[in-house]
Amino acid sequence: MARNSSGVVVAGLTAGALAAVGFLAYQASAANDKRPVRPVHAAASPTAQPSGKAKDDKGKPMDPDKAAPPAGSGTGKRVVYALGQKRVWLVGADEKATRSFTVAPSSVSPAPGAYTVTSRDATGTGSDGVPIEHVVRFGRDATGVVFGFSAAVDGSSPDPKSPKKTGAIRETPADGRAMWEFATRNTKIMVVG
Repeated sequence: MARNSSGVVVAGLTAGALAAVGFLAYQASAANDKRPVRPVHAAASPTAQPSGKAKDDKGKPMDPDKAAPPAGSGTGKRVVYALGQKRVWLVGADEKATRSFTVAPSSVSPAPGAYTVTSRDATGTGSDGVPIEHVVRFGRDATGVVFGFSAAVDGSSPDPKSPKKTGAIRETPADGRAMWEFATRNTKIMVVG
């Protein structure tokens, strides 16, 4: 009888431990959107103030022609992705771009149109097998290819001629952090030609 009771106790403790681990894993996955990240434009000193001018992918003030998003790219706070230019603009509610940078598209591009950010992950593995960070997903095509912005931890770009159909749009790590801070869930993404 004592042997049977100890088996029940061990089984109960094991089940409790598995439930606790499952709950903690669920909390960790739900916290991805709440993960604090470093500011993109940290001031050089405590007294320095940001200039408010849009920055390019090198952190320098943008050429005014590149600072403005393409005509017909929507209104309000949004991310604008111009397929032909391979360029992204982060546009505030005031209609001013706070950042613009080039990206490396993958083998499949999203169709022009309006999307919203559907999910985010702080880290992961890209569909090409490369470790990535600051993943911001916004769409899926009819064949199941998922589109999203991310930065490869090793700085690599996806192979646009890959036979594997992927929808990764790669950014530099600095641009990935800027996108992560700007494009929270349900942020508008406008894809233009």
